Amino acid sequence: MRLLIMGPPGAGKGTHAGALAALVGGPHISTGDLFRDHIDRRTELGRLAEKYLATGEYVPDAVTDDMVRDRLARPDAAHSFVLDGYPRTDAQVATLDELLDARGTAVDGVVELTVPDDELVARILRRSAVSGRSDDTEEVVRHRLAVYTDQTAPLVRAYGERGLLHRVDGTGSMEEVRRRVEAAVAARVRPGA
Repeated sequence: MRLLIMGPPGAGKGTHAGALAALVGGPHISTGDLFRDHIDRRTELGRLAEKYLATGEYVPDAVTDDMVRDRLARPDAAHSFVLDGYPRTDAQVATLDELLDARGTAVDGVVELTVPDDELVARILRRSAVSGRSDDTEEVVRHRLAVYTDQTAPLVRAYGERGLLHRVDGTGSMEEVRRRVEAAVAARVRPGA
């Protein structure tokens, strides 16, 4: 089962993607984790990603595509995975479609977590206080939310037109949201996937 989990920064994608990955028997592939891994290892892709992340900008498609392509080529992602934070642009949708088509597969379902902006900002600032992430200032967070709305929200409509999208209220307790996400997957995954 090949799933996407979408939503703005702070919506809880990482929290719920891990549980979904366990449910479908594949890896949780987070672009944020890929970026941090490459940055920590000081790879060329990591150095490129770091300069964009520090200002709240999205990492360019070519850099992100290369990281995701490499990750999806690993054996554990051959049949099932949950992508978290990818795709974010129309070009990335096309790249993912081409990559999966070459494998004779496609995306089976898309879950979008919806959370009001003020709650998102509060969540991310709390996370920043705990983890000390320098990229999570209020100004940067609000900019990232605006970029998400401009660049990524249109993809949600596109997946909706494909009949793959299920919107899930991302507010409430972790257990409440997890139950909603699991129900969305059960409702949206193509039969026989």
